Amino acid sequence: MGARSKARKRALDVLFEADQRGLEPLVLVKERLAEPVAERVPLPEYAVTLVEGVVERRERIDELLSTYSQGWTLDRMPAVDRAVLRLGAWEMLFNDDVPDAVAIDEAVELVRTLSTDDSPGFVNGLLARLLEVKEPRS
Repeated sequence: MGARSKARKRALDVLFEADQRGLEPLVLVKERLAEPVAERVPLPEYAVTLVEGVVERRERIDELLSTYSQGWTLDRMPAVDRAVLRLGAWEMLFNDDVPDAVAIDEAVELVRTLSTDDSPGFVNGLLARLLEVKEPRS
């Protein structure tokens, strides 16, 4: 697993834990960076970038996910899928350093190993739909 793939997994861990504990993700990031625990895997710089990006653009990301997730509200989605979709959407829509296909593939791989049997198809389809409506950057 590459460095960015590991960072995505760590960012997912933070977003998922924050969601489950009802915390702001950036508070959790600050805790992880201030008090690293020996048993805990370090938080890579790109993981922090991902979490910060998702938090900064969460309203727009959630609006897009809600608009294009036919028949599924964000609250109804499995928490892992919701967090992965936010990560993938941020990388596709707001991070020029990651090719769109890579963002989608990485998101699908995360849910393939961590979520339901139906999740890879759902995540792939929803992110592909966001790619279709993505506004070109100038």
